[in-house]
Amino acid sequence: MKNTKTSDKVFSEEIKKPSDFKFGATVANAFDDMVERSVPFYNEIQRMIIEQAIEHAEPGTNVIDLGCSTGTTMIGLNPYVDDSIKFIGIDDSAEMLKKCDLKLKEANFTRPYNLVLGDLHEDVKIENASVVILCLTLQFVRPIYREKLIKRIFDGLTKGGVLIVSEKILAEDSLFNRNFIKYYYDYKRRNSYSEMEISQKREALENVLIPYKLSENVKMFREAGFSHIETFFKWYNFSGFIAIKN
Repeated sequence: MKNTKTSDKVFSEEIKKPSDFKFGATVANAFDDMVERSVPFYNEIQRMIIEQAIEHAEPGTNVIDLGCSTGTTMIGLNPYVDDSIKFIGIDDSAEMLKKCDLKLKEANFTRPYNLVLGDLHEDVKIENASVVILCLTLQFVRPIYREKLIKRIFDGLTKGGVLIVSEKILAEDSLFNRNFIKYYYDYKRRNSYSEMEISQKREALENVLIPYKLSENVKMFREAGFSHIETFFKWYNFSGFIAIKN
């Protein structure tokens, strides 16, 4: 497959009037590099999501990636599940979906798939799904809409279907939270982000990315109807969950 990855320079120059973070064309083009350098163990998280999705993806059902971005998860999962399974990627960024479609075509994607421009704050269609994935997406859904979205996912899953979530979180204790954030910025420095890049991105995300505590996420999943919930990944202020519908 052709390498279409662009280096993340989104915040490398001083921004005089910072605005809220948006997944426009500039971010879409640099997204793969951005997420690999910004999210600890991102490639391992992807591998874990994929191998759990393999276990639960049922023939004749849909695998739905909410906030599919550039399609990395779908491309990784594609070789391992039944050909009758349809992939549906939903994102609210037309630029991300354009990049996603390009990557799928470059990966010689032959299975049925549908890329949908949709806002998760609205009533996006979730039906006949054996697997629903939220990879670093739920944190961008405004809190007032999150419970409704998780309930809509639960209702749209088949019996035995799973919700797989990777998410930035808050520590349960504010002391640890401060330390974890400090360690996270150290991680970004090790991945060659400058102080200006770290500061400007933090400011841009301040009103857009709103994390919950691990316990708050689990409570929300339980209240939606999921009876079995497990944390499968944890690195300071990043976590992964899987929830099964009985």
